[in-house]
Amino acid sequence: MRASAGNHDPETEALVATHAKPNEATRRVMVGSVPLGGGAPVVVQSMLNAPANDVDANLAQIEALANAGCEIVRMAIPHHANLDAFEAVCKRSPLPVVADIHFDSGIAIEAARRGAAKLRINPGNIGGLAKTDAVLDAAGDAGIPIRIGVNAGSLDNKLAARDDLTLPEKLARSAADYVRYCEGRGFHDLVVSAKAHDVMTTVRTYRLLSEELPQVPLHIGVTEAGTTFQGVIKSASGLGILLEEGIGDTLRISLTDDPVQEVRACWTLLAALDLRRRNAELISCPTCGRCQVDLIGLAREVEGRIAHLDKPLKVAVMGCVVNGPGEAADADIGVACGLGSGVVFSHGNVVRKVEESAIVDALMEEIGKL
Repeated sequence: MRASAGNHDPETEALVATHAKPNEATRRVMVGSVPLGGGAPVVVQSMLNAPANDVDANLAQIEALANAGCEIVRMAIPHHANLDAFEAVCKRSPLPVVADIHFDSGIAIEAARRGAAKLRINPGNIGGLAKTDAVLDAAGDAGIPIRIGVNAGSLDNKLAARDDLTLPEKLARSAADYVRYCEGRGFHDLVVSAKAHDVMTTVRTYRLLSEELPQVPLHIGVTEAGTTFQGVIKSASGLGILLEEGIGDTLRISLTDDPVQEVRACWTLLAALDLRRRNAELISCPTCGRCQVDLIGLAREVEGRIAHLDKPLKVAVMGCVVNGPGEAADADIGVACGLGSGVVFSHGNVVRKVEESAIVDALMEEIGKL
């Protein structure tokens, strides 16, 4: 097996020696052309859910995800029969495609040969160390990284049965043992995830991993988080804690929904933490008895019209003069509403006054000038 890049990297070792944030000190891994770890911006990714044998459906989904700001996609390969479709997707995809494999090391080996930008395997079900060796060889020959993905529901039976360890300790131990085995064989292009559906179990696990494996980039996420409303809240709670602590080099917000919603949620979270901005952010007040327009309807319409705006603007929709230009003075553009009318303002300064029926169009017109 060809030894992977990243071993004895002087730059990484220098960062570890300083008081850098954890995700500034991890080893740099390349997933296709996307840098991950070593201080690179936190990478947004999602997973395809189109049928694994439908090339066109997967490519259409990749295009939609790319337009939403996704940077890496993952595709499940449940059967050997799906490998031809996977290869075709890899050849035509504008984004790096990660092969997601469970139970069958042979599929992982073949995926590495057929264009995977990264492999994702689970030490709890890939079939033991002998089969892992063959996967490492294939990834090394292809020059691609591997994500070691540990989940609470698929721990090794012996480790899962131990009652002297907490669940976070079991998850971290499983991942750390596997990393050390891979590194002992000379393979260092590794990324680690260790997910649970419980928020605080996930947070505690990643804190342990960040301490035990400071050199390894971490893929963070709350697995099986649920449908959109619950899933976004659980994910933002747990991942927000980790990202604020500098833990996490790439993330997925897992939702039982269209994967595009996962990507939108990721960018909204990163923007809220001032880590990365890509799209417009809506600032809107919660309304009260002073409001004299249909502010909820206005805010929803503005939100829909700026959803695909690829400008990192702050757009305010305020219900009255109390929450108008003053409280939203840092907004790039906004509107404060009165009785049947509204004033469009920019950075606290009034630009124009319009009738209520023209508020949204006037706001979008001013946004177009920025």
